[in-house]
Amino acid sequence: MIVKQAVRSRRFRKRLVIGLAIAIPAVAAGTGVRTWLRYRTADVMVLPIREFSNAEYPEDPAARSVWYGMYQGRRLRLERRDEAHFDFTLEPLHPHIATIEFKNVDVSLMTPNLPEWTKGDPGLRRIALTDRQWNRQQVRFGAPTGDPVSASGGDGREARSLVSAELAKNCLNAGLWEVLLFVQEDGEKKLYYQGWFTFPLGFYRDVFNHNTGLSYLDHWYYLEHWFDPAGTVIALTKLREVLNEKEVPATFDPAEPIVAFGEQQRKRRTTMASNVANWGDVYQPNDIHFASFVPPGRYSLNVPWNNEYPRMERFEQAILRKVRSPAANAPVDELELVFSSRSASGKVRFLVSGFRMDELPQLPVEDYSKGLYMPMGIGVPPFFQDYKELAEKPPNTSAYFSVLLDDHDRWVDHHHFAIDGPVLIRDHSNPQRLHLYLLSYERHSLIGHWVIDSAGQVERGPSEHTAASE
Repeated sequence: MIVKQAVRSRRFRKRLVIGLAIAIPAVAAGTGVRTWLRYRTADVMVLPIREFSNAEYPEDPAARSVWYGMYQGRRLRLERRDEAHFDFTLEPLHPHIATIEFKNVDVSLMTPNLPEWTKGDPGLRRIALTDRQWNRQQVRFGAPTGDPVSASGGDGREARSLVSAELAKNCLNAGLWEVLLFVQEDGEKKLYYQGWFTFPLGFYRDVFNHNTGLSYLDHWYYLEHWFDPAGTVIALTKLREVLNEKEVPATFDPAEPIVAFGEQQRKRRTTMASNVANWGDVYQPNDIHFASFVPPGRYSLNVPWNNEYPRMERFEQAILRKVRSPAANAPVDELELVFSSRSASGKVRFLVSGFRMDELPQLPVEDYSKGLYMPMGIGVPPFFQDYKELAEKPPNTSAYFSVLLDDHDRWVDHHHFAIDGPVLIRDHSNPQRLHLYLLSYERHSLIGHWVIDSAGQVERGPSEHTAASE
């Protein structure tokens, strides 16, 4: 009996070893095939484009042309010229549709990169790459002139009327891009075509490696799938050196009515809130939700986005600094707003740095979007930018950064907090007066207005309370 059991045991172990010897390579081979399919590339690739009709995408806040839906049915021919330059050709699937070409586009300018001074610090590197990928970047290439955009064929209307052809990197998973085409209509630029496609991840990986000098294998997960790095310590001293600072007079009027112009006016229907009329309403316990931005890159009212605005219910102080940045030849400015809450311990600090105060435009409130209108992050480009300007001023060479921190310099996830970035202008009649507005998640709304006297200084005693509005 014992002999039989020993024989069966030896047979079982032998079968197990043989089974594992077959299964492990099979699993590895399957994983390898999936990885190859996910990252495979060729010098010329034809990619599908996803298009939405009016009925499929009623939440779209874009100013749509009457042409919208008349020129749908395209595919994308992507041709690699070298490690960073590509031709994007929108090929028509119907005879009345034009062929649109974006020639020799440097996609390294639309793929995460790092300022040199962040590369040696793991926290700065992580936050810079996270915000670079998870912020929108929409690049205008202009009207078809043959360089870099051309339009030909079809019924001729597009070639005659196209005023701006644009590419956008979505504020979502790596590789999710858009193409947008605009005409001039009723005195304004209006969207007549929008298509969503996936920029091949194999190319994205190669450009990332080329841009950063890092291995994509070490960073792919949080670039392709959101992974919250909240709590990461931000080494501010590596981003800039403080030359001097002062607390400046600043006001926040909770009774002031909320304003909405431009993009925020169009996005009123993607903001879900009742009786939120004044700035003070935003920071009370609220039922404010926004339409989430979901793959492939559209808004959905069915997926509401929450906020953490009550953590900023008490505005305490504004600090203005003159700082030296590794990216600037001369000192630049930095503004910090400090907040607290009756219901949560600690501070919330909003910083925007690397701008020149005397270069901020003087504008009336209705033109605020023409001021400094930026996302949060380190080494990030504007939400909207001309391709020529982008090429001349790559974002990884910029002194600009904007972060949300706690009182221990730990990064607060502004995406979940529902803040997208700052708007800064100078008062149209007083150049010493700054106006700072905060943009909500996805820029659906402005959520606050602070008026800062840059020429003044607050004198406080050592124990004086700093709450500026209670």
